[in-house]
Amino acid sequence: MSRISQAREGYLSKDLEKIKRAHQKKAIYQSTQHQEQHLKSFNLPEIILGGQDGLVNVLGVILGVAAATVDTRVVIVAGLAAAFAESVSMAAVAYTSKLAEADYYQSEYEREKWEIENFPDGEREEIRVLYKSYGFKGKILEEIVKKITSDRNIWLKVMMEQELKLEPVSRKEALPKALLVGVSAIIGSFVPLVSFFFFSVNQAMVLSLIISSFALFFVGYYKAKKTLGRDFIKQGLEMMFIGMISALVGYLVGKIFKV
Repeated sequence: MSRISQAREGYLSKDLEKIKRAHQKKAIYQSTQHQEQHLKSFNLPEIILGGQDGLVNVLGVILGVAAATVDTRVVIVAGLAAAFAESVSMAAVAYTSKLAEADYYQSEYEREKWEIENFPDGEREEIRVLYKSYGFKGKILEEIVKKITSDRNIWLKVMMEQELKLEPVSRKEALPKALLVGVSAIIGSFVPLVSFFFFSVNQAMVLSLIISSFALFFVGYYKAKKTLGRDFIKQGLEMMFIGMISALVGYLVGKIFKV
């Protein structure tokens, strides 16, 4: 377990000993030397994005189709088409978005590097203003500016992370993120669809709504437990409510334009 993960768990569980261990000098130095990538390995947003989107969209599609037909085969075909189209689409968006993030970071990195080389006085002043906003002034401020700008690599790193608020993005992350979102989407898509394989349209619609509601509630509950450490029920109900409202729009469309 990384030091940051240990600190987070300690904070959420109010475990002071675990928090204390995470803030020991040895642990801090080790985490710095190993360059912990705790945020980059945090996959919960991708799982929720894919799973919730797949579930809600497919639920909306099958409710809309089910409102217009009593043939479960039609609903299943529509649901499967929506499920696979949704998962491929979500994966593609995740892939291209990650590549766009990497390209944007690289372009800003190259721009800042060029500016440091060609307009060092202006870039040096940006460092001075930045640290002045942190409360440093006088001799200490000038020492900080001198120290940072004496090393081009550190200077560039400070400009990227503290001025532009950008973190390096690896293009190698694009495919794993895309696969994670795509798989999560297909799994989420089958949650509302599975009941139509075993029951009539009307029965399956009720079961689909119940199962999907519980699934959305669980996702919201789990998200709150992993991130906030509180408001579990509230977060679960909120995600369930938003998902159900979104999905029921599909049902209303199918009901209004019933053919």
